[in-house]
Amino acid sequence: MLKKIDAALIESALKKARASERKRFLHCIHNTEDRLQRQINAGLKDTYVIPHKHENPDKLEIFYIIKGKVAVLTFEDNGNIKEAVILDETGPIKAVEIPPKTWHNFVILSDEAALYELIDGHYDPKTHKKFAPFAPKEGDKEETKKYLNKLREEITQNTRKDLNMK
Repeated sequence: MLKKIDAALIESALKKARASERKRFLHCIHNTEDRLQRQINAGLKDTYVIPHKHENPDKLEIFYIIKGKVAVLTFEDNGNIKEAVILDETGPIKAVEIPPKTWHNFVILSDEAALYELIDGHYDPKTHKKFAPFAPKEGDKEETKKYLNKLREEITQNTRKDLNMK
């Protein structure tokens, strides 16, 4: 049987994100025995995703925008933004592949957004993610708000620089 990602599923995930304290909801499409993790990652503008990487075991991750607009960021080991790519449902870039061992996260730029997310390999909570030491932990609301605002400012500055270079 085909698994479908339709408007009703996306809206259901966003509705759960709106009701969530984290302002984000992950709707799993895969089964636990599947070798490829697949999910809808739905969230609101103020959600915070701590930068992380998939290493030991190394895992490729793919984000495909299905609603809204997000910036996918990669980071150097010291926390500086290495690259920022805007995924926009109406824009030219729809997806990015994030190599294993790469610090990354995403920042929602529209009021809400939904990504189709694929991660190579089985899910094991003990080894799935390594969280960045340069970023605040998810529970610290004040620090995460400051950090998210800093990232948004850097995204805006980088976007302006890119536009000025063209």
